[in-house]
Amino acid sequence: MIRNILFGREYEKQKLNRCLEMEQAQLILVYGRRRVGKTFLIHKFFNGRFDFRLTGIYNQPKGVQLENFSYELNRQSGRNDPVPKDWLHAFRMLRGYLSTLPEDEKSIVFLDEMPWMDTARSDLLAAFEWFWNGWGSMQNNLLVIVCGSATSWLSENIEENKGGLFSRLTCKLFLQPFNLYETEQFLKSRGIEWSRYDIAECYMIMGGIPYYLSMLDPQMSFRQNIDNLFFRKRAELWDEFDHLYHTLFKNSEQYIAIADALSQKRGGLTRDEIVKKTGLSANGHLTKMLGNLQNSGFVRTVGFFGKTNQNMRYQLSDYYSRFYFQFLKDKSGRDEHFWSHALDLPARHAWAGLTFEQVCLDHIPQIKQRLGISGVVSEVSVWSSPGSSESPGAQIDFVIDRRDHVINLCEVKFSINVFEIDRAYDLVLRNKMDLFRKATNTKKALQITMITTYGLRNGKYNSLVGRQIVLDDLFLQCDGD
Repeated sequence: MIRNILFGREYEKQKLNRCLEMEQAQLILVYGRRRVGKTFLIHKFFNGRFDFRLTGIYNQPKGVQLENFSYELNRQSGRNDPVPKDWLHAFRMLRGYLSTLPEDEKSIVFLDEMPWMDTARSDLLAAFEWFWNGWGSMQNNLLVIVCGSATSWLSENIEENKGGLFSRLTCKLFLQPFNLYETEQFLKSRGIEWSRYDIAECYMIMGGIPYYLSMLDPQMSFRQNIDNLFFRKRAELWDEFDHLYHTLFKNSEQYIAIADALSQKRGGLTRDEIVKKTGLSANGHLTKMLGNLQNSGFVRTVGFFGKTNQNMRYQLSDYYSRFYFQFLKDKSGRDEHFWSHALDLPARHAWAGLTFEQVCLDHIPQIKQRLGISGVVSEVSVWSSPGSSESPGAQIDFVIDRRDHVINLCEVKFSINVFEIDRAYDLVLRNKMDLFRKATNTKKALQITMITTYGLRNGKYNSLVGRQIVLDDLFLQCDGD
C-alpha cells in the first residue's frame, strides 16, 4: 500500500537517497502545495526514524512554539531541559543534544511546517542561520530537512535567502501534484477501477492531490464519491477552501479575491485586468501576492503568443479552487446528490470544457510525446483576436510554437462521445487559422491539433485537422513518471 501511494515520487526518493549517501552535511528544502504529500513522503522515506522532529503549530505565538520545541526535544532525547527563552537558546539545546549522538551514523532532523514557527518578532530565521552556519554545516553526518506548505515563506527565507543561508541549500524538492498517469496508478493501488473519463473528471475536481484522492471510497461510484465528499452535509471537503487559503496567506481575503477573479475568465487575466477586477492597488504588494500564489501552486502564468512578458496571462491552476468557485461557494443547502443529478447542467458542461483545457496545459509533455516532438524545443502560449464589425474575433485554446518551424494550434473539446466537426465548426477553424496567420505574420507551418476525449467522428469536414490527441494520450507515462 505505502509503495503504491508513493507512486510517482521516484525522482524525489532518488534525490533523498543521494543526500543520505553524501559524506557532508545536507540542508534539504521540501515544499509544494498544501495536501500534496510532503510530510507523508519524508515520513515514509525515512520510515519515521528521526533524531529530532518538530512540527510548527498554526497561528500560535512564540511561547507556545518554544514550549512545543521543549516537549519534543525532551521526549525524543530523554532529557529534561527547561523551555528555552528564545529560538537561539532552542537551537543551542538542539546542537547540544545532536552532539551526543554517534558520529558514524546519520543524524536526521525534520523541521515540518517551519513557516508556522516564524511568528512576529520571533527571530527564528536568525537562530536557524546561526545553528546551520556555526555548527550544522560542518557535521558530515547531519541531514536537516525543512518542510512546509507556506511555499512563499520558504522560497523567500530559505531558497532565495540573501543573508546567512545564501547558497546553503544542498537539495530542493518541489513536490508536484500527480499527473493523470500517476493518479490512475494511485487509484488502482486503492482498488478503484474507473474509466479514464471518470478519472479525468475526478482530476478536474481534485487535481492530482494525494490527500484528496485518498478520501475516495472504492465501494462508491465516481459521482457518489463527489456527492459524498463535497455536497453531503458537513462533507469532508465542503469547507476545505477556507482552511486552504487562511493557513497559507496573511490577508487571505485579497488572495481569494484574485483567485475568484481568475476563475471567471477563460484564458486568464493580465495584471492590469486583475487590478480592474479586484480593485487591488497595482503596487509591489500585488506583485508579491501573485508571486506567492504561483509559488504555492494556485496560479500559473502563460504568455500571449508573440508578445512580451507585459502581456503575460495569470490563470487559476488549482483544480479544487476552480471547482469551489463554480459549485460550492455560497451554495449552502444544495441537493446532497447534486453531482449525480447535474449531468445535463449547462454550468457543468461549461466548467468541464474550461477545466479540460487546464488538464491539457498540465500535460504538455504527454501531448508532445504523442506528437513525436518530445525533443523539440517549444513554447506554449495563448492567443486571441478581438472581433470587429467587419470580422468575427477568434481565440485559440493554446499554441505550441516549435523550433522546427511548425506551430500547433490546439483546440480542446471535452465531450462524452466522439466529437463531430460540422460545416459551421469547420468555418470557425478556418477563420481562426486565417486570423492567426494575418495577425502574427508568421511564416511557420500551421497545424490544427484537436484534443478530444474520444477522437473525431469520420466526416468530410475533418480535412483541416493535422493531428489528433485523445484522452488516453494524456495518461501516457513520460520520462520521470
